[in-house]
Amino acid sequence: MIKRILLIFQRDLKISIRNFLTLYILIVPILFAIMINVFSPGINDTTVEVVLLKGENQEQSDFFQQFAKVELMDTIDEIETRVGKRDNIIGVLPGKNNEYYVLNQGNEPEYVVDSVKQLVTYHHYDIGVDDSLAEILDYGRDIPPLKKVMVNVSMIFTSVLAGMIIALNIVEEKTENTISAIHLSPVSRLEFIAGKSLIGVFVPIVGSLLILLITGFRDINYFHALLMVSTSCIISILVGFFEGINNDDVMNAAGNMKILFLPLFGSIAGEELLADKWQVLFYWIPFYWTYKGNDLVLTNSGTLLDILKYSGIVLGISAVVFLLLAPRIRKGLE
Repeated sequence: MIKRILLIFQRDLKISIRNFLTLYILIVPILFAIMINVFSPGINDTTVEVVLLKGENQEQSDFFQQFAKVELMDTIDEIETRVGKRDNIIGVLPGKNNEYYVLNQGNEPEYVVDSVKQLVTYHHYDIGVDDSLAEILDYGRDIPPLKKVMVNVSMIFTSVLAGMIIALNIVEEKTENTISAIHLSPVSRLEFIAGKSLIGVFVPIVGSLLILLITGFRDINYFHALLMVSTSCIISILVGFFEGINNDDVMNAAGNMKILFLPLFGSIAGEELLADKWQVLFYWIPFYWTYKGNDLVLTNSGTLLDILKYSGIVLGISAVVFLLLAPRIRKGLE
């Protein structure tokens, strides 16, 4: 039995690698991870950018690099050209009597210009961090909030893409008339469903693992992550079967899978933007509970009981969806 299930899984995996659309879906998690690393800011990133004259005052350059992003140019003309571009970079140039002046285009935010003026002043009077009377307190957070949200969304989105692969594979089975041939083979209907479902579990687990490793979430509890990922993909698998059976065209099946995007992004927006009294409106959406569970996983702040609670809720909602879709799926496989 297990051997036949694995053979179906291997066949689906080979077909997916040969098909451009499904191959693209398989590599999407890696693309997500790369884009998150490129575009998400660090928790201590600064928005202040300064351009200095290269080799003119190395001590000043080192001082500015503690508080701002520093670029170096060879000539004053290059600095003036750089400041004239569309971003908000500010130039600091040497003037008379060992003084410095700030060069800006004029349309930069006031807080950026003021920050650069303060840096020039602090360096002139040799004022450093140790001279401050302020005390820095934090809550132990070293993960950029935006990066955490993006990783969380990517992990859930990967499960939806896995459901899309199932839908595409079933449409191909229907096109080649191999579903009807299953009844004449030693493969039972349960083995066929299990074999087809394996890729819907394999893709989210491997994809989420790659996303976590590439984006730097290496110190989390991977058992907790596995629980949330494995339960979150059940809905996508069910919808993938439903859409694959009820569509005869690959593009229609892929397009109809997009219906999951609305509750996915809607529940995440509701969790992040709405007050607690409105959260009850999203309790029926499994992605809502998956997002909350993943958040605990990514911040290492959830116990096993917390993860079991959220994954159990997702499993319960998935069971209800299964009861609704099972008759249609069973009929489509006859």
